[in-house]
Amino acid sequence: MCIQVQQITYIHPDKEVLFQNLSFSVSKGQQLALIGNNGCGKSTLLQIISGQLQPCSGTVLRPFALYYVPQHFGQYDKMSIAEALGIDGKRKALHAILDGDTSIVNFNILDDDWNIEEKTTAALNGWGLGTMSLDQPMHTLSGGEKTRVFLAGIELQETSVILMDEPTNHLDSQGRNKLYEWVKKCRSTLIVVSHDRTLLNLLPETCELSRSALVFYGGNYEFYKQQKELLLSALQQQLNEKEKELRQVRKLAREVAERKDKQNVRSEKAAPQKGISRMAINTLKDRAEKSTTKLADIHRDKSEKLVAERSQIRNRLGEVSLLKTDFNASALHPGKILLTARDINFTYEDSFLWKVPLSFQLKSGDRIRIEGDNGSGKTTLLKLVTGELLPASGTLERTGFSYVYLNQEYSIISDGLTVLQQAESFNLRNLPEHEIKIILNRFLFPVASWDKPCKQLSGGEKMRLAFCCLMISNNTPDLFILDEPTNNLDIHSIEIITATIRNYTGSVLLVSHDEYFIKETGMKESIFL
Repeated sequence: MCIQVQQITYIHPDKEVLFQNLSFSVSKGQQLALIGNNGCGKSTLLQIISGQLQPCSGTVLRPFALYYVPQHFGQYDKMSIAEALGIDGKRKALHAILDGDTSIVNFNILDDDWNIEEKTTAALNGWGLGTMSLDQPMHTLSGGEKTRVFLAGIELQETSVILMDEPTNHLDSQGRNKLYEWVKKCRSTLIVVSHDRTLLNLLPETCELSRSALVFYGGNYEFYKQQKELLLSALQQQLNEKEKELRQVRKLAREVAERKDKQNVRSEKAAPQKGISRMAINTLKDRAEKSTTKLADIHRDKSEKLVAERSQIRNRLGEVSLLKTDFNASALHPGKILLTARDINFTYEDSFLWKVPLSFQLKSGDRIRIEGDNGSGKTTLLKLVTGELLPASGTLERTGFSYVYLNQEYSIISDGLTVLQQAESFNLRNLPEHEIKIILNRFLFPVASWDKPCKQLSGGEKMRLAFCCLMISNNTPDLFILDEPTNNLDIHSIEIITATIRNYTGSVLLVSHDEYFIKETGMKESIFL
């Protein structure tokens, strides 16, 4: 075995148990996609496997040569590119030798790697970073550039095991495509945590993390999805059967109670006519009541058991089923012109953002994707569309239309409010409080979460709450504006927003590098920057 995880338990500093007595193994050359809901501990597990984090109990056996591409890079901000890649020591030893310091220590550090700088520059160049100095501070790089640095580092390390945590999060389309090609050619042991379904489909095995186990599926993401759909169908059938059985048991219980009442009435009337003594009547009555009570107890026990089983199945269904959002159709007729841009441009530091000014029209029912590399001005264009920014040149004409702008921070959610207060702030129809709470429960916000501050919600939770608020207001927008809506969301949350946008009949203006999401939501046109 290449990696062995034996009975590990990890308890978060806030006392939450992420996983308990988790055991699994990964063979040499095995390539896995690791998925699970936000907060289940995927990144934590990857850090434990890499040795960067220690479990509360249990052991991990790993090879010495192991390379880890992290999701977050804050701990590297005070380092140079060379330091982050772990080659700074070799560089210093090389320059010391070239300057005349021929001590054995420098030769041992360099380990005959005389062309370390050339190799590093070539690796960086392969990821579009060849012009960068190895001494450049990491904090000066964008998120996408930091990811590319660590991906370039794979070529510098003679490693048999590679761990990646959300490697496509900050990459543009060009960077993602290069990563996809690399994965296709990779023969190393590979464990990838990702929400990028295009990447997940390139990995031959999928495993899903929960508190107690890592469940392996013998196929890629599409295979995993099919298995989940089969599970959902089976659970739904079980639920239907339990509810049918419960209805029958309750019907029998009612019939028994009715028979008892009728028998009591008949006995009271018949006894004096037959000359039966009061004592005998009471004895017979006690026997009948005991028999009826026993039967009622059996029905009650069976009913309680069925209710418990039904509840258990419903909980499992809730874990795998997809939240349904049913927005009304836009009130605008298809084809109505919402916005016309003629030769618009924007300036940063007295220079135009786009070499060629932009001209386009947005009509009711259009589904348009805005494409471009990192830094090409995609988010700026969205802000021009909303009116948050004004063009420096050209004209931008808008007609009367409503929109919802879901940016990467889900800014329509107020961090200063609790979940319940946020929902109530969208209650423009003056719904009774209990109806708001019913809708919150439907969007997977139980009573225990209502007092939770919105600032503590994950990206997926904020997305669900945003849709919940829109359903409460019953104010379907004419236009959805989405800026990288799948970033930092788990698979379940991505599927919710995918289904919502796919079924929505209004206009959509979208910035996304997620090709799978683009395909699933039916984007028809593109604006290229």
